[in-house]
Amino acid sequence: MRALFVHLFTATGAVFAMLAMLAAVDEKWSLMFVWLVVAFIVDGIDGPLARKFHVLKYAPRFDGVLLDLIIDYLTYVFIPAFALFKSGLMDGWTGWFAIIVITFMSSMYFADSRMKTKDNSFSGFPGCWNMVVLVIFALEPNFWVSLALVTVLAIAMFLPLKFVHPVRTQRWRNITLPMAIAWTFFAGWAAWVNFHPESWAHWGLIVTSIYLLFAGIAQQIIPERKA
Repeated sequence: MRALFVHLFTATGAVFAMLAMLAAVDEKWSLMFVWLVVAFIVDGIDGPLARKFHVLKYAPRFDGVLLDLIIDYLTYVFIPAFALFKSGLMDGWTGWFAIIVITFMSSMYFADSRMKTKDNSFSGFPGCWNMVVLVIFALEPNFWVSLALVTVLAIAMFLPLKFVHPVRTQRWRNITLPMAIAWTFFAGWAAWVNFHPESWAHWGLIVTSIYLLFAGIAQQIIPERKA
């Protein structure tokens, strides 16, 4: 029963995705990101629970990996791409470029069998467009900056660059996990205050986003000490 409830807990992410999509259609961006942050929290918790309660052994009828990927594509890719396009933060042809590149490239990445590295990190940018788009909403950079960011990260999805998994990458986890938790807090706070330009949450988003984006690449450059 515990293993089954883990699958049911994971499936709540689909409900939060629908709530986020309904908010996005009404252009209630803050509410949309609040629901996406809730889904992000669920996604961060269900993996450790699945391993703890051995879902592969005790609830094999449901494929937890497939269920997780379906919900992740909705909350990490599809809804954020729609929000970026609909919001007008990337206007004209740049918006069309972004929504097509993000959805197309991410679908190929999510089907890539080489997505994970041996240390349970991600090979290539892991398609966390929910995080990228939230930062764009918070900082509102020039649309050329947003275009460059989307282009670089889309290409980085298929480059031999490592991006850490906050929970499963053991190296630097004592720093990475608190950074991921802090990012979630800052993201939720920024959305809650409707991305107020003077909110201190923006600085927290910048610092934590930079770390999460470059920590894996830094690990590739810096050799690991042998115990």
